[in-house]
Amino acid sequence: MKLPGASSVTVHESPDALSEAAALRIAALAGAAIAARGVFRIALAGGETPRRCYEKLRGLAVDWAHVQIYFGDERCLPDGDVRRNDRMAHDALLKHIAIPPGNIHPIPTRHGAQSGAAEYAALLEPVLPLDLVLLGMGEDGHTASLFPGNPATGSAAVAVPVSGAPKPPAERVSLGMNTLNAARHKIFLVAGAGKREALKRILRGESLPAARIVPAEWHIDRAALPG
Repeated sequence: MKLPGASSVTVHESPDALSEAAALRIAALAGAAIAARGVFRIALAGGETPRRCYEKLRGLAVDWAHVQIYFGDERCLPDGDVRRNDRMAHDALLKHIAIPPGNIHPIPTRHGAQSGAAEYAALLEPVLPLDLVLLGMGEDGHTASLFPGNPATGSAAVAVPVSGAPKPPAERVSLGMNTLNAARHKIFLVAGAGKREALKRILRGESLPAARIVPAEWHIDRAALPG
């Protein structure tokens, strides 16, 4: 399958195989970045498929002392809420590895989306571009918290406040489209039959938010392939 704007598309037989391959790819990119620049800066994604990937990644050889962890988006929920992406990443990966706490940079949302986006943009600006952003795709073709038709998707800001998200909670903070596209590597993890329609729409040339991240590596399980 050839997706518009994709640098590569790899089809995996199962979500488990996808997660294993993606974890190995992340570990390889981390090693290369640390060898070249002394640091690996990665933005993590939320969702079930990334969670499986993180569980695989924690068993691989990565020099975590030289990894800086950021997040592609976050829901405006209290710190520690089980629905937050940083809480999922903590439970699946971060609490299991030897990474200094200061290397983990959660998105602050306690004062709302506007404040959180401004604060996160200030944190990110000195360290861009990121080495890798991990991305999922929703059934509507959104990625991070950039939803079709939402004004935040067209913003040029480093991090953007999101209001009126179609999935609760309505308020979120997301890395901006330009920040995602500027990353040295972009990897999509897409699994499940629920993603077939969005992939069909991208194949037809629709400019869904996920399709606007280019060039990107796509890892897709067989269940997600359009019929």
